[in-house]
Amino acid sequence: MNAGKSTAMLQVAHNYEEQGQRVRLFTAAIDDRYGVGQVTSRLGPSRQVEVFHADTDFLREVDEKIACLLIDEAQFLSTAQVQQLHQLAQVGGVPVISYGLRTDFRGQPFAGSAYLLALADDIEELKNICSCGKKATMNIRVDQDGKRMKEGEQISIGGNESYRQACGRCFYAE
Repeated sequence: MNAGKSTAMLQVAHNYEEQGQRVRLFTAAIDDRYGVGQVTSRLGPSRQVEVFHADTDFLREVDEKIACLLIDEAQFLSTAQVQQLHQLAQVGGVPVISYGLRTDFRGQPFAGSAYLLALADDIEELKNICSCGKKATMNIRVDQDGKRMKEGEQISIGGNESYRQACGRCFYAE
């Protein structure tokens, strides 16, 4: 949350395309904060991209040669989709770069994230800062009054009005 994941993805796409290479970008259809299929950085850049749904089969979707496959909001991938992406990378030779959260507001892993962490050849963490100044690794969901929520559905789409980043100490202190 607020670590620059979407910005990084848009930059990677730009770098490939600037070299005349074709990329495909996907984001979760359920993330409609800026419009369905819209990847938007807090810094301003925005781009319309393809969407994946719970039933998207990436092995069927990506049947042509591309330079790279980029996935935003990867925490919403199913375990089967993560396995498909892994197969595309390992057998199909398509570099797959995904961006997403590790855990939800309760500190529980998203299924897609858990599989990504298990199967990834390489993991790069984008850093963010807690309000106390330490490295933020957790997310806290807040209600309309800014009070922390500790129960609820795992998935609730929202931005800065609904979530804030926290270090482990602050996550457990609240």
